[in-house]
Amino acid sequence: MDLAVGTNLDRFVIIVYFVMVMGFGAYFGKYSKTTSDYFFGGRRFSWWLITISIVATGIGSHSFVKYSTKAYQYGFSSTMTYMNDWFFLPLFMFGWLPIIYYTRVGSIPEYFEKRFNRKARFLATFMILLYMIGYIAIQFLTLSTALYRIYGIPLMATVVIIAVATTLYMHFGGQTSVIFTDLFQGFILIFSGLLLFILGLNYLADHSALGGLQTFWQNLTPAQKLPLAHFNRPPDFNFVGIFWQDGIAGSVGFLFLNQGLIMRFMAARSVNEGRKAAAFNVLLVLPISAIVVSNAGWIGRAIANAVPGALPAGMEGNDVFVAVTNVVSSPGVFGFIIAALCAALMSTADTLVNASSAIIVNDVYRPLAKKKTNDKEQLKIARFTSIGVKVIAVILVPFFNSFDSIYEAHGWFHSTFTPPLVVAVFLGIFWKRFTTPAVIATFLMGAALMIMGQFFPQLVSPFSHGIELRPDRGYSYIGALYNLVVCGGVGVIVSLFTQPESSEKVKGLTVFDVQLLREMFKGSKPNDKQGENVEVSWIVNKVQGDVVNFSKQDMDRMAANKGDLVYVSDSRKWLGGLKSIHSVYGEPHEEEGIVYISEEQLANGQFVEDKSVTAEKEM
Repeated sequence: MDLAVGTNLDRFVIIVYFVMVMGFGAYFGKYSKTTSDYFFGGRRFSWWLITISIVATGIGSHSFVKYSTKAYQYGFSSTMTYMNDWFFLPLFMFGWLPIIYYTRVGSIPEYFEKRFNRKARFLATFMILLYMIGYIAIQFLTLSTALYRIYGIPLMATVVIIAVATTLYMHFGGQTSVIFTDLFQGFILIFSGLLLFILGLNYLADHSALGGLQTFWQNLTPAQKLPLAHFNRPPDFNFVGIFWQDGIAGSVGFLFLNQGLIMRFMAARSVNEGRKAAAFNVLLVLPISAIVVSNAGWIGRAIANAVPGALPAGMEGNDVFVAVTNVVSSPGVFGFIIAALCAALMSTADTLVNASSAIIVNDVYRPLAKKKTNDKEQLKIARFTSIGVKVIAVILVPFFNSFDSIYEAHGWFHSTFTPPLVVAVFLGIFWKRFTTPAVIATFLMGAALMIMGQFFPQLVSPFSHGIELRPDRGYSYIGALYNLVVCGGVGVIVSLFTQPESSEKVKGLTVFDVQLLREMFKGSKPNDKQGENVEVSWIVNKVQGDVVNFSKQDMDRMAANKGDLVYVSDSRKWLGGLKSIHSVYGEPHEEEGIVYISEEQLANGQFVEDKSVTAEKEM
């Protein structure tokens, strides 16, 4: 179907948006001075900033297109795939998050070396890079599918233009640019998604004697009003398949293995701030996000039933979001909402590209480098590897474009690439008995059994729960259950027949040692005495390193001792920790209300003259 949409005003609005985002990201690039800044934002940000940036990361451009397609076909049950993360949230908040934060791992593959060995690290590196680069390719394909119709540019040319645009603003900024750009884009995403819903209701009201909401509700069938799909039919969208793919493999993959998301939490100033962000995101933001990404499909179905002929005849699934937006919005507003689609792509892609770059530097370059390089050289390598990642992603776009729809492409990709990693990381965290030979076997033997399942669907049939086998596509989603079972089975069996790791080897790397992690992180017993935060003025001292000197009186107010950890930030809360440092209490002095910091720490914190700072004891 030839779907020509948009006006010159819409095209102008989209271009202006791209320019604004690139300028916004480039501005915050000045805060990336080290690889820690580039990859983890200096571990300095407040929970609310992390929360909003997670919104932009979690809602990819594929989300709008993918969920609008299923919402148009099946109604409210499209949201069931968006409501699964709460299932594993406690395990993430109180197990995985403190482990990765307090052990200071630079990447998920680095955890595999600490927990197992270097071979496990390199296998994990390869599989995670495949996962993330493929994800980026799907993002590029999704947005290009919409934009090439608007601008009349060939699909692959549009893909290249998008890749270049995202590179320009992220290349110099890294994680700090990603976080602050995503803060802006997170608000845009939620606002524009809800705006589309309101515009759709107004459109229905204009074409009916009833109100918009009443018309909307009456033009959905009873089946389309149900929150869950049928248990095992149809084969392209059913509850049991989606549960195993998204509820289990997808949720663990997203929370435990998505390096981009992990880096976002590691940019938080503390584990508690990360926990706040995770809880707020899952309990409040995700339900709103489910409405944001699906409502175009619901509105489209109501319009198709209430106003015959309003939507293009023979509309393809991937065109639902753009077609509905074009019908219900006016020129300029259409461009703004499509710009939100751009925001979704750029937010997810920038996070995954930054994460892929982090893995290449931490898990490929650093272990294999014949000579040590300084942080500045590694930062340069990180920036150029991000370009290489995008080139590979662009090359993969035609493969994903060969699927019937982006929903099908994403479903196959997700259920195929996450299970070995899901089993490996989950058993590694929650089962001390899981051994090094077992994780290697999970990656190699598990992957081999998964490939066999792709070519011989009869191997998957015992797990099908009665889902119909499609000769041309096999089992779309329940294959995730088969993949999880074979990978998990290999891991458990090999573990039971091999020598377990020593207690010292796995110390601090499983959920059973979470209470020890704070002490390991600090290097001494944590100080949990309750104190108050103090606001002080700073003076540059000749002291070198990570020590700051407060007065004896201020340290007493904070209930702090020499050697405790302290977080010092600009007193303007709305900065969210942008101007801040982590440090250690040094010898106290007698000048109350004054903190002495080194020139190095001043440069890292970028504190402003005549602006006070707030100090908070961490442990």
